[in-house]
Amino acid sequence: MARPKKIRRVGKPPIAMGMKPVGIRRINLETVTLNLDEYEAIRLSDYRKLSHKEAAEKLEVSRPTFTRLIDSAHRKISEAIIKGKEIVIEGGNIHFNNFIYICRNCGNSFEASSGESIDCCPECGSENIINRARNFGHNRGCCRRRRRRGRNKNF
Repeated sequence: MARPKKIRRVGKPPIAMGMKPVGIRRINLETVTLNLDEYEAIRLSDYRKLSHKEAAEKLEVSRPTFTRLIDSAHRKISEAIIKGKEIVIEGGNIHFNNFIYICRNCGNSFEASSGESIDCCPECGSENIINRARNFGHNRGCCRRRRRRGRNKNF
């Protein structure tokens, strides 16, 4: 029996849920799925220029595990570029450290830690805000699910 995967720490959800090549109709596209932990490995190593050791500590995984994540992410991204496939970012056993909220009224984007409760936009005071992390279908790491009166309830 395989060991269960550890929950990986992701700084914040990505701005986009994926990327599509220009000039190819979506109906004709094949997709490559980049897990959120692979996305975070790319962000930490390639974008923020952290060493594998530093990035592994941020993700709360071992350095060899981080190397496997970054290699897998590079393979998937190169396949998408070379073969003209769409990249979809989703899934993985992760926990966001910060959430990104967007106000539907003024368009303001702001961050809050995963423990903070946000009720309104700090810019305009509107309660019409969206938590971007909800769009990514992350697993049990972020939202505990409890049974209440026969329904799942997110907390």
